[in-house]
Amino acid sequence: MLSHKARYALRALVELTREGGGQMTAGDLAARADAPRKFLEAILLELARRGLVRSRRGKFGGYALGRPPEDISFAEVIRVIDGPLALAPCVSRTAFRKCDDCPTLEDCSLREALLRARDATADVLEGYSLADAARAGAVEIPGRA
Repeated sequence: MLSHKARYALRALVELTREGGGQMTAGDLAARADAPRKFLEAILLELARRGLVRSRRGKFGGYALGRPPEDISFAEVIRVIDGPLALAPCVSRTAFRKCDDCPTLEDCSLREALLRARDATADVLEGYSLADAARAGAVEIPGRA
């Protein structure tokens, strides 16, 4: 399930995309992304460490996208905030490890279904960028009514 933290990150990044390359203050972003300001500031700090946003301090400071919105996929943002997309570590491409309760990968009766789910999820989220979301007019985030 997508965390609130990832939802806020995606909403804020889509708002920055809609700003058309300009920058926004954390307060403005929080209001437009419907996110608690202090919580969003911590998220923006993590996104800045990963190069997804740039921050500028001072009176005329704020946040701007670190790369073109076409180059930032939903999958990348979710991985930065929530970690791997996979439902189990044995099917993760970014954090693979054998599950603790499986004797071998070959004997796992769940792995094939989980692998297909991860592949389908990754295909959709890697193929959907911030630019796509901004063009769509509203962010369609699973789990949000």
